[in-house]
Amino acid sequence: MSEITVGAEAPAFSAPAVTREGESTISLADYLGKYVVVYFYPKDDTPGCTTQACGFRDHRPDYEAVGAVILGISPDDATSHAKFSEKFTLPFPLVSDPDHAIAEAYGVWKEKTNYGKTYMGIERTTFVIDKDGKIAKIYPRVKVDQHAEKVLEFLRSL
Repeated sequence: MSEITVGAEAPAFSAPAVTREGESTISLADYLGKYVVVYFYPKDDTPGCTTQACGFRDHRPDYEAVGAVILGISPDDATSHAKFSEKFTLPFPLVSDPDHAIAEAYGVWKEKTNYGKTYMGIERTTFVIDKDGKIAKIYPRVKVDQHAEKVLEFLRSL
């Protein structure tokens, strides 16, 4: 799979997701005509992932004001997403990608090393997709502090 670049068509996907309203299947195509922030994160209810999710949660009205929606994607299942979403009152869909097909399509399923062990996992990455379904910005190897603000600043510049 070739690496995704700015200006490329965003890989389409359709997958189960959890929202505060319950479970449903969502597709990237559902959001054509809006800016879409797709953020990939490793695991529900872990410190970095919680900080990142809560950052997006806290700025959701600002994202809505610029016509953007937020989608979080991780390998966790719907049950895990539902608990995470409820615990932190997350107002946006969390997409389940247990076979990491979406992560692979976006090039974020990568070899990682932790404490000398090598394994495959999500490289925390955020994509901003424009209203026409093209990649407008890529944030690789995201540091979670102030990340939601940086993405919002970019959206406001469009």
